Amino acid sequence: MLILKDKFEKEVVPEMMKKFGYKNPMAVPKIKKVVVNIGFGRLVSGKTSEEQKKIWTAILEDLALICGQRLILTKAKKSIAGFKTRKGMPIGAMITLRKKKMFDFLERMIHIALPRSRDFQGINIKSFDKKGNLTIPIKEQIVFPEVLAEKAKNIFSFEITVVTSAENRKEGIELLKLLGFPIKSSKHKNIQT
Repeated sequence: MLILKDKFEKEVVPEMMKKFGYKNPMAVPKIKKVVVNIGFGRLVSGKTSEEQKKIWTAILEDLALICGQRLILTKAKKSIAGFKTRKGMPIGAMITLRKKKMFDFLERMIHIALPRSRDFQGINIKSFDKKGNLTIPIKEQIVFPEVLAEKAKNIFSFEITVVTSAENRKEGIELLKLLGFPIKSSKHKNIQT
């Protein structure tokens, strides 16, 4: 089985050139980066600052295991009483993966995590934006093999955005399909570009 980077160079590039008529292999869209995002406002709201710190520390540890890189805490820009947040309070975290770590992460996501997800029937075509970027939610972090279900203190969901250099939706969908992403085939054959 080819690893994702090799598969891209040996299979995807020639196929995309044939399908979309690119003259140069460098014109073929590629995956630029993967952004993993989590908001833990709901998990920490109404808790004391010590309890909040324990919760987000455990979440950051799990996500660092999954991504192989430390995350950056995102903090509230202003206080909002309705959400029980104060300015400067940690409300989420994010990480940007590129190059080797990105391909390793995508490999595990496609072949291990997504098939292990409960009720997973493929990635919905509506998850793509106009530029061909894909955003999918992961309902439970324990679908990744790095996190042991018995040791997980909190079960949480997070979001993965795969950013491509595609010019439109059709190119982005085709690129990720050829890379082996389990994308549901749409009932309507014409995909809006």
